[in-house]
Amino acid sequence: MDSTLILVAVIVLTALVFDYINGFHDAANSVATIVATRVLTPFQAVLWAAFFNFVAAIPLLFWHEAGVAKTVGKGMVNIELVTEYVILAGLVGAIVWNLFTWYYGLPSSSSHALMGGYAGAAMMKVALTRGAGHIMDAVVMQGWITTMTFIVVAPLLGLVLGYVLMVVIYWIFRHSSPKKMDYWFRRLQLVSSGLFSYSHGANDAQKTMGIITGVLVTVGYLKSFEVQWWVVLAAHAAIALGTMSGGWRIVHTMGGKLTRLKPRGGFCAETAGAIAILFPTFLKIPVSTTHVITGAIAGVGSIQRTKAVRWGLAANILWAWILTLPMSALVGALTFALIHYTTGKQ
Repeated sequence: MDSTLILVAVIVLTALVFDYINGFHDAANSVATIVATRVLTPFQAVLWAAFFNFVAAIPLLFWHEAGVAKTVGKGMVNIELVTEYVILAGLVGAIVWNLFTWYYGLPSSSSHALMGGYAGAAMMKVALTRGAGHIMDAVVMQGWITTMTFIVVAPLLGLVLGYVLMVVIYWIFRHSSPKKMDYWFRRLQLVSSGLFSYSHGANDAQKTMGIITGVLVTVGYLKSFEVQWWVVLAAHAAIALGTMSGGWRIVHTMGGKLTRLKPRGGFCAETAGAIAILFPTFLKIPVSTTHVITGAIAGVGSIQRTKAVRWGLAANILWAWILTLPMSALVGALTFALIHYTTGKQ
C-alpha cells in the first residue's frame, strides 16, 4: 500500500479521534444546564445532544458551504507551508491538552486547542526550515485577528444575551408563580438544549473537517479546498459519538459549581449560547462553545445578584482559557520537532 495513503489514513483517524474527544470534552457544554435543572437524566441528555450534533450536518450536505472549516484549514495557517506532518503534530498538541484539561475537570476550549496545536506545529516547521526569524510566515494574521477578537466577543455576547433573556423572561412571567414558570420552562428547555447542541455541532465539527480537508489538499488528493461529503458525515458522527460518551467531570463544574440553575435559567443560557455560536458560524468564524456557554451561564446567574456566580471558579476557568492556545501550540511544536529529528520528515 502507498505509504502516503497510510499516513493520510492515520492523520484522518487522528483527526476523528480529536473530534470524538472534542465531543465528550464539550458534552458538558451541551448538557450541563439541562442536567443541572433535572429536566433530563445525564443519559437522556447526552443522547439528545448527540442527535442534534449529528443533525447539524444536514445543511452542509445540501445547501451551505463549510465556511468555518475553510477558515480553520487555510485561513489561519499558511497552507502552502503545511505538510501532513505539521497537521499530525498539531492534532497531537490539541488532543494532549484536551485530555489534560478533561482530567482536571476544566472546561477549556477544544477549538482553541486545535488552532493552537496546528499553528504551533506550523511555526516549528518554519523555524527549522527557514529560521526562527521567519516563524510568523506560518500564520495568516487576518484570520488570527478575527479569531482572537471573538475569543472576547463570543463569551461577552453569551453573557449579555443570557442576562437580557432572563430580564425579558422575568418581565413576561412577572405575574406567574415560580412553579408555573418551571412547568413551562422544563419543556422549553428541551428545545433550547437541542438548539444549543445543534449550534455546537455546526461550529465545532467543521474544525475537524478543515483539518482533514487540509491534509487532503496538502498531499494532492484534492486540487482545491472543498470539503467532501464523507468528511462532513465522518466529522459529525465522531463528535456525536463523543458527546454520547459524556464528559462528566466538566458537567459537574459547568452545571453545578459555577452557579445554580432553574429551568428558566437553563433555557435562557442555552438560547443565548446558541445565538452567540450561530452568529459567528454564519460569519465563518470558529468560536469556542465552552467560552460562550460559560459566559451565558454567568449572565443568567448574575441576574439575581453577582454573588450567585462563583467568580473564583470562573477565574480558574479563565486561566484555562488563557493557557489553551500557548500550551497546545507548545505541545504541537514539540511534537513536530520530535517527528523531524527522529525521522527527518518535515
